Amino acid sequence: MPEMDGLEATETIRALDRADAKTVPIIAMTANAFDEDVQRSLQVGMNAHLSKPVDPERLYQTLEELIWEADQRK
Repeated sequence: MPEMDGLEATETIRALDRADAKTVPIIAMTANAFDEDVQRSLQVGMNAHLSKPVDPERLYQTLEELIWEADQRK
C-alpha cells in the first residue's frame, strides 16, 4: 500500500472511534513469515497471520474460525 503498510493500517483501524473497529477481523497475508513477523501482526491487533503462498485450506479454516467467533459474540 502506498500510504501505509498493513501493520500501520491495522493500528489505525483499531484506534478508530467506532464500535466495530475493535472487532472487525483483520488477517495478515504476507511473505514475512518469521516468528517476530507473526508476533508483530498479532501485537498490532490482527486476528491471524497467513504466510504466502497462502494455502487455500488454511485460509478457509481461518475465515471459518473468525466467523464462528463473531457469531458467538452476537
